Amino acid sequence: MSKLDREEIAKYDSAGMLERILKLPEQLMHAQTISKASQLKFKSTQILNVCVTGMGGSAISGDIVRSNLAGRLKVPFYVNRHYKLPNFVNENSLVLVSSYSGNTEETLGAYKDACKRDAKVICITSGGILGERAGAQGFPIFTLPHGYPPRSALGYLTVAILYCLYAAELIPEPDKELYETINLLQRLSREYHPNSESNLAKEISYKLKDKVPLIYASVFGFEAVALRWKGQLSENSEVLAFFNLFPELNHNEIMGWGPLRKINQQFRVIYLRDREDHTQVIKRMAVTKEILEEEIGPIIEVESKGESLIARIFSLIFLGDMVSLYLAILNRVNPTLVRKIDYLKQRLSEA
Repeated sequence: MSKLDREEIAKYDSAGMLERILKLPEQLMHAQTISKASQLKFKSTQILNVCVTGMGGSAISGDIVRSNLAGRLKVPFYVNRHYKLPNFVNENSLVLVSSYSGNTEETLGAYKDACKRDAKVICITSGGILGERAGAQGFPIFTLPHGYPPRSALGYLTVAILYCLYAAELIPEPDKELYETINLLQRLSREYHPNSESNLAKEISYKLKDKVPLIYASVFGFEAVALRWKGQLSENSEVLAFFNLFPELNHNEIMGWGPLRKINQQFRVIYLRDREDHTQVIKRMAVTKEILEEEIGPIIEVESKGESLIARIFSLIFLGDMVSLYLAILNRVNPTLVRKIDYLKQRLSEA
């Protein structure tokens, strides 16, 4: 079995995905510094709803912020993944157009739609076509450092959205929670480092080898985390992965563990837990565990760490990112390359 040490990782991780993941706390810190220095100009008027529009790594940050603020934000918050915006978007909407590259075709279409509707637009990007158009039209631009795969710029994108909401006077300044998150992830980066002997991320990656990961979490607070695990396992590790949420999965998916036992055995279920999971969700997790372990064996269970919700969210995201990196090495694939995505984009660009 692979040792998953630096020598083994270097054989496949030629573009440095390991270092990008390990430096997430430093990225959050840098993003906070950029945010404070940006002096984002925004004319605060009545905002009745917020819409983040983006795709892939540029959209998941919107889901994270939505999950974090669901119990506190007083206006509806929607994450859009399409060429067009939902019909409710109008002049009283704050639209955060998130495209790390600035060239995502769906997001450029949504940006055009937001302009037609006279929405209050802020663009979050490292440049590209979106940066050029927003600059020419006079929209505020939250400029991010370039040179990252979008999924590796999660810290920049998430903090940018938080500070845009702060600039719009929709939330208090998020400094305190971000400081806690940074300190927590610095500690976890040592625990999940390849040199660490007791390494939860490695342990989970070994258990996922040759399995189809199925991530289960509570819908309240951790929907975005389950989605992030799915996306990272697919992009970094090149495996099919799926997720579902409590309590909804108890009303349908639980019946899917039926007579196809040989297929069922190919799945490995992961529970993402949090100390503030609803009491009924905790009961549902326990009973579901009893049912599933008779079908597929032990469930992998991980618990969030930290005090604030954003810290607990990022603690599980960071673990999932590291698991995806180690699983990529076990699968002998480069965790940075996305050849199928690149091919799809090339075909779409053809006349």
